[in-house]
Parts: sequence; C-alpha cells; structure tokens
Amino acid sequence: MNRVTDEDLVLIPGNSLITKTPAEGRALALTLARHTIHNIQPDLDVLKSGRLNYSTAPDSLLHAAQVVALEFRTIAAANNYWRD
Repeated sequence: MNRVTDEDLVLIPGNSLITKTPAEGRALALTLARHTIHNIQPDLDVLKSGRLNYSTAPDSLLHAAQVVALEFRTIAAANNYWRD
C-alpha cells in the first residue's frame, strides 16, 4: 500500500487555527481539507484512482469547495475575523 506518511496525517498543522491574515487562513483551510481526505483515505493509490471521476464532476468539485469553505469559516471565527 502506498500510504500517506504519519507526518502528513496531522489533523491541524502546528496545532493552531490562528493565522496572521485571511490569505493565510484560506491556505490553512485548503491544507485542512487535504489532511481530512488523507486521514479518511490514507492509501494514495486508492485516492488517486478515483481522481479522474471526481475531478471532472461538477457536483464533486462543488462539494470539495464547500468543505474548504467550512474549514475557512471555522478558521475565520477562531481568528475573530482578523479584527482587533
């Protein structure tokens, strides 16, 4: 099995949702979404084998975007929406 390494199965990189800027928060949201998928399916061969199907399906892409949006919403709240 071509497995994601244990180092890459971290649920929250750096163990913090705090970021300096919204752009960093968005990047963290994308990272968290990828880490979530890798934790659900750590076998890279299985994960990659389905990529052709979901990467061209509009509903699958919209669902992926929704996951990132939910992660970003959580990060934004944790950062008090970057307001002082």
